[in-house]
Amino acid sequence: MPRAPKFTLEADLPEEEETLSAATKKMRMLRSLVCGNKYEKAARTQGFTSIAGVDEVGRGSLFGCVVAAAVILPENTRIRGLRDSKQLLREDRERLAKIVEQKAIAIAIEEIDAATIDRINIYQASKLAMTQAVLKLAPAPDHLLIDALRLNHPCAQTSIIYGDSLSISIAAASVVAKVYRDRLMRELHERYPEYGLASHKGYSTPVHLAALEKYGPTPLHRKSFRPVAQTSLPWDVPPAVEIIEVPTDILPA
Repeated sequence: MPRAPKFTLEADLPEEEETLSAATKKMRMLRSLVCGNKYEKAARTQGFTSIAGVDEVGRGSLFGCVVAAAVILPENTRIRGLRDSKQLLREDRERLAKIVEQKAIAIAIEEIDAATIDRINIYQASKLAMTQAVLKLAPAPDHLLIDALRLNHPCAQTSIIYGDSLSISIAAASVVAKVYRDRLMRELHERYPEYGLASHKGYSTPVHLAALEKYGPTPLHRKSFRPVAQTSLPWDVPPAVEIIEVPTDILPA
């Protein structure tokens, strides 16, 4: 005798599904996206021939610079495993960055320091880093693919939500920028070993927050970020600086 089908009621769903953090749910969603060259092909059908992917890393960090990269890949480039740098292990990022460097027509990197971030805010600093990276490219691009932003640049642009998980050119820029900034954070760890920069890359982890509480901020911490401002002496934070909250779902990869 056939068994009656078993229906799963909403109340029967595992507690895990109900208690997953927003960051975990977002990461699962991003892993389901397919990173390919659909947007690159669409730009070429419009007559563009030099297409650059642009992305930044370090936006949510409490310490150091924000880094942007711009990458122009040859038409129909395929790089197995390339996707948003935050979804990759360190060894995979570094391996893929080398492949991107070998295949790319042009790569440019720009960093904006913590003092500038505090002066103009992290949003404007991120856009400035990306714009400067684009301006460094040779040959110059005629179309930009950008992760969820538009730049103050005359070039034609396509802004793509979750672009680093959907466009191979943006993913290439993401990986190049991430490998560059992580290497810089490991070097700065030697100067400030008590903060643990080599592991968390300056992000707001319990270890980093505890070090800030114990030792106070370094000259390279972003004083416009609330966790840093809260551990700074009043005269260390310029009165014109707007203190911003740090998103809780931005964590080091």
